Amino acid sequence: MSFSVSGKTAIVTGGANGIGLAIGRHLADKGANVMFADMDEEMLIAQLGDQPDDGNIRYFAGDLRQKLTLANLLSATIDAFESVDILINASRQVVTSDPLNPDDDAVSLLIEQNLMTALRLSQLVAKRMIKQSEDEEAPSGGVIINLSSIATCRANPDLLAYGISSAAIDQMTRSLAVTLAPHRIRVNALAFGSVMSRSLQETLKDHDDYRDDIEQHTPLGRIAACSELVDAVQFLASDAASFMTGQIMTLDGGRSLVDPVAAPAH
Repeated sequence: MSFSVSGKTAIVTGGANGIGLAIGRHLADKGANVMFADMDEEMLIAQLGDQPDDGNIRYFAGDLRQKLTLANLLSATIDAFESVDILINASRQVVTSDPLNPDDDAVSLLIEQNLMTALRLSQLVAKRMIKQSEDEEAPSGGVIINLSSIATCRANPDLLAYGISSAAIDQMTRSLAVTLAPHRIRVNALAFGSVMSRSLQETLKDHDDYRDDIEQHTPLGRIAACSELVDAVQFLASDAASFMTGQIMTLDGGRSLVDPVAAPAH
């Protein structure tokens, strides 16, 4: 099977910076048509510049927590590239939370931001993929890839909300995989440890001691660059993974194999 994504069309949310930007650029470099979606229009323009009408990169700015915005994103993608073959749900937020404060709304915030946005967009895109694949005989009718975290299996009280939302994404991945398998649509997730995302960069500015904690508790002894996730995403998006669905692939430098650490996994 081929690892190629050339000629495929991908939507990448959270595409203005960090992990989403790295994934989108990688797929575009490999010949895919890519719609970068993010609410930060200024950053999208700064990172991607003016996009020619005949190029393989577009961007869409909007609040993806709004249902109408999700519908407009899908419409813009179809208008630009006529189809959608790959969805990368990379839009995610990390906030700390007080696990014993009933007035702390971090859990509901991240359920809406990290889970519901991905679920609603997956539902919309899946319906389009089903329509596209009705008369096709390709091994895959489409691919959905969710970004998760090893926070699902490592209890950190400060990251209660993030851990809950990440665990929900894992279960959403499995459930959608079973639901969409008859339509040849594969759904997988990539769970990672500490990656130098924008959120982790901001955390390290205020808590530089976290870097030592993370590195000491990661067997490979370092924080990953965003670019180190992109080949795994390409594999999941390609026909090389044509018999793989409902799986949570872990990419964490071995960190989930050792004793938990107080510093957060981003």
